[in-house]
Amino acid sequence: MEIGEKIKRMRIEKALTQEELANRCELSKGFISQLENDLTSPSIATLIDILEILGTNLKEFFSDDKEEKITYTYEDMFETENEELKYSLMWLVPNAQKNEMEPIMITLEPNGQYIEEEPHEGEEFGYVLSGSITLHLGKKKFKVKKGESFYFKPRSNHYISNSGKTPAKVIWISTPPSF
Repeated sequence: MEIGEKIKRMRIEKALTQEELANRCELSKGFISQLENDLTSPSIATLIDILEILGTNLKEFFSDDKEEKITYTYEDMFETENEELKYSLMWLVPNAQKNEMEPIMITLEPNGQYIEEEPHEGEEFGYVLSGSITLHLGKKKFKVKKGESFYFKPRSNHYISNSGKTPAKVIWISTPPSF
């Protein structure tokens, strides 16, 4: 790991100059420059001071965790289709099943439906982007149109269907992940 390069990146993210970082740590600007260019190494105490100013600590700084991905493009997403039930499902965030919530986009063709799910812990939220759907919760049915949303705790079997004449598109978020 290039300590200097990482310190420089963090300093720039905090919108600090070398001089501002040096002043806050009671160091010289020259030392910060040498450190960022990997021409010198700080003592542990000095590194702790620098990291505190940069809003982190030794454990986080030396963690091998990859930087968290924040935005996703179409190329990151994965889509699958079910011709029998007449739907396509797109995972909007790759590997979201490892997260606390899982956002997907479902397109239901006319007379299509998504798989019926059994009761589980967590919460479900959906927003209808186009068309209209029927939300089936146990024996109850709810009509949800374009621009409307639904939210429920999945305490009974549930699924969505499209009895309309045009495709319906829904953003659906489940917590914990279940898709």
